Amino acid sequence: MKPIIIANWKCNPSTLAEAKKLFNSVKIGIKNVKNTEVVICSPFIYLSVLKTNGAQDCFWENSGAYTGAISPKMLKDLGCKYVIIGHSERRKYQGETDLMINKKIKAALKEGLKVVLCIEMLSQIKKDLEGLSGGIRQLADKNLILAFEPISTIGTGKPYSIKAAKNANFAILRILRKNIPILYGGSVNSQNAKDYIKEAKFQGLLIGGASIIAKEFVKIVKAVDLISKI
Repeated sequence: MKPIIIANWKCNPSTLAEAKKLFNSVKIGIKNVKNTEVVICSPFIYLSVLKTNGAQDCFWENSGAYTGAISPKMLKDLGCKYVIIGHSERRKYQGETDLMINKKIKAALKEGLKVVLCIEMLSQIKKDLEGLSGGIRQLADKNLILAFEPISTIGTGKPYSIKAAKNANFAILRILRKNIPILYGGSVNSQNAKDYIKEAKFQGLLIGGASIIAKEFVKIVKAVDLISKI
C-alpha cells in the first residue's frame, strides 16, 4: 500500500489568490511523485475552485435545516474523495463529542468517502467507531483511515518521539486488529517525516502547519516517496 500524506490547511490561506498559489506550487512540486498518495484538505470555499481531493469536516445529514452545515453528499458531488473527521481542534473549539463524530463517520462512509478519523487518545477509537460494520472487532470498511495526533504535539513544534509514536502505533493495532491504515500527525517536518514511516511504522502522515508552506510540504512528500521506492 502506498503511504498517504494528507495536508490539512485548516483555516488557511485567507484569500483565494493565496490558496491558488499554494495549491499550484505543491502540484508542480510533487508532479514526479509516484509512490505516495497525496491528499489536500482545503477549506470548503476553495473546494470547487481548486478541485482538491479532501475536506476538513462534514455533517451527519445530507440535507435539511442545518445552517452552515456541509453534507457528505455535497462533498462527493464536488469530487472530494477524503474527509477528515474528529480533529482535536473541532473537538476542542466546536465541542464535538464522540457521538457526533460517530454519526459523521457513518454518514461519510455511506456516501463512499474515505474517512480520516483523528484521535488523540486510544479510548476514543471504540467510542468513535461504535456500531460500525458490526463493531470494532469486525470492522472491515476499506474507506477508513485512522490518524493519531497526540495533543501535546499539535501546533507546538514539539514532535512526539519516534519511540513513543511507534508504541502508540502498535497499541492502536492491538485495538483495531484490522489492516486499517494508521497515520501520524503532530509537528511533522521534512527532517522527521521519514522516521515516522520507516521507524515508527506508520502508513502515512497528517500534516498541519507545514502543509501551508509549499516548499516544506513538498520536501515531506518527496522524503516519504523516496523511502517508498526502496
